[in-house]
Amino acid sequence: MDFSLGLIIFGWIFCLIWIPMVIKANIKIHPRALFVCFFAEMWERFSYYGMRALLTLYMVKVVFQQIASGEADVKSLAIYGTYTASIYLGPIIGGMMADKFLGFRKSILLGGILISIGHIVLAAQGLVAETNEFFFFIALSFIVVGTGYFKPNISSFLGKFYEQDDPRKDPAYNIFYMGINVGAFLSALTCGYLGESVGWHWGFGLAGIGMFIGLIVFWKNLKHFEGKGLVPDDKFNTQSVFAGLSANKLIILLSFIAVPLWAILFSYDNVFKFGLTGITIVVLVYLIYLSTQYENGSRLLVVLILFIFHAMFWALFEQAGGSLTLITDRFVDRFIGSSEIPASQFQALNALFIVIFAPIFAWFWMKLNKLKMEPSTPLKFVYSLVLLAIGFLIIVLGAKSAMASGDKIVIWVIIFMYLFHTLGELCLSPVGLSMITKLSPSHIVGFTMGVWFLSYSVGNKVATEIGKLISVGEVAENASMAEQINPYVDVYLQWGVYVVLGCAVILLLLVPLLKKLMKGIH
Repeated sequence: MDFSLGLIIFGWIFCLIWIPMVIKANIKIHPRALFVCFFAEMWERFSYYGMRALLTLYMVKVVFQQIASGEADVKSLAIYGTYTASIYLGPIIGGMMADKFLGFRKSILLGGILISIGHIVLAAQGLVAETNEFFFFIALSFIVVGTGYFKPNISSFLGKFYEQDDPRKDPAYNIFYMGINVGAFLSALTCGYLGESVGWHWGFGLAGIGMFIGLIVFWKNLKHFEGKGLVPDDKFNTQSVFAGLSANKLIILLSFIAVPLWAILFSYDNVFKFGLTGITIVVLVYLIYLSTQYENGSRLLVVLILFIFHAMFWALFEQAGGSLTLITDRFVDRFIGSSEIPASQFQALNALFIVIFAPIFAWFWMKLNKLKMEPSTPLKFVYSLVLLAIGFLIIVLGAKSAMASGDKIVIWVIIFMYLFHTLGELCLSPVGLSMITKLSPSHIVGFTMGVWFLSYSVGNKVATEIGKLISVGEVAENASMAEQINPYVDVYLQWGVYVVLGCAVILLLLVPLLKKLMKGIH
């Protein structure tokens, strides 16, 4: 049996055994809504990461195959960065629409429908010999707009089922985060294999099926939501505001109109960068203003400060879908026996480690909480940055060894790099989601969650600029291994080790101030 196919079979069997065990261990501790959101988000992330595993390789090898290889790398990484940044930019608007007009339930369903349409268009593109660049961007834009409604609101919605400082909340988000990564793990294995080994449209198409399943799971389990997440005021469904349309129908119409407008942005990278910078400044200034309008508003300043360090974490972590995919494809010995593992399947490592370790982290935080030894949220962020830097140090050392020997990088280097990156992620990402629901005033939690996702957006776009520093195009026949790998080593050492560790030290010094601003929230 092909080793890659064996990995897929192992992955599905493992998850079919592991997930019921985790649910059985937690079903009496948490509300039923956690597990509904778990499965809905799992399938949405299956769709996202299934497509993400293939996107950079698809652009380099298909969409831009007619241009010089080095230029194809740069253009592909730029579009990848714009896409992933857009994915996390949309939640600001999606969160506000849910807070004020649509409610969480309707926002999540609308987002899922738009994402499904995007995957259908993308799968259709994979069938044709020559990809139409604009329709490729249309497909990405449907997913961007849909994710803006789905992603922040399902995370915020989950928080509604717990009290503000409920000790179960961090563990609940760890379990929820495990669901995200079950989807990511299975999709990177399955969609990545189908896309690279069978046909691009098979990989993209399967990702779309995942989103459709997530929609069905959420819709069929509305009865478990205890009256939460409904439209804030029924007048938004019934009263006409323009051309006979209610406010919510108008929002839905404008969401479809936004798709082709967003598609145009993919062709104008500099416009997007300036726009993202402007939006970030405006949103953060507005967050400072909001901090003066609420009792305990200083908690929002904690969100503002951690925003910066969160963005830096993702700027390096998100090399996974860009430069780390390219270095894995070109410079890592991916053979197990006579079988070569597709580069896209390595992205499943991060998700696999989260599926394994998320329940352990959930248990560990609760255990420390009972002993009154649990680290504060800012201190957990410090740990995440240190672990990220260790991961990059591992690949730098592995690459230097390959440069000295003239061989390819050994496979264990990539595996251990992803392990440490994952441990860092578990100290930061689910903790950050939980933090927003604790620190935000209840009626702006959707907006604040959107602001938090903006930090992902900024990080992803910075990741693009870091990736461009590395891009070397196809390997020249007469180039030595050292010449081929050296650009990666220099940038990973400078940014992934030195800059990240510097940020960890600065944040460690700020921990006492942040704990004071949090006013009793841990």
